[in-house]
Amino acid sequence: MSELIGYARVSSTDQKLEVQLEQLQKLGVDRVYQEKASGADSERVQLAAMLDYARQGDTVVACKLDRIARSTQHLLSIVDRLTAKGVALKVLNIDLDTATPTGKLMLTMLGAIATFEREMMLERQADGIAKAKEAGKYLGRKPTAKAKGAEVVELVAQGLTREAVAAQLGIGVASVYRILKEAKA
Repeated sequence: MSELIGYARVSSTDQKLEVQLEQLQKLGVDRVYQEKASGADSERVQLAAMLDYARQGDTVVACKLDRIARSTQHLLSIVDRLTAKGVALKVLNIDLDTATPTGKLMLTMLGAIATFEREMMLERQADGIAKAKEAGKYLGRKPTAKAKGAEVVELVAQGLTREAVAAQLGIGVASVYRILKEAKA
């Protein structure tokens, strides 16, 4: 017996899944996989579980295209995996259904447009950061390990291992080695 399988995702812990879950329940999905994870993360646990669970004749339903994948390549690999299993994908907000040839064409085009939009946004963001740096308004992330350079050298001189120094100061072991190398030079 075929099932409607819902997939809901938000990117951060402060975002809510309720709107997506309500839409999926109204549609009458049999099972819902949900998670709070970045769309850029292709190793999402619930997405993987949903893809493993889906069987021939099932339909996976998502409220929006960007809930499933953020890049065209990832989206198409998911659709290929579903298609190989005989599973269709429906996206509610754009009335997309990959069970139809038109739906398959639309999916490819929309995935490409979504990737383009994301790349344009990242380009604008990078431009904004560059302008802010020029104006002295964007200083970036404060260095954590380098700020503790003197402490690192002192603790190693006291005989602590590099691992112990890293643990005590809350920095990475690689940072300890880097600081010591720079201190020797």
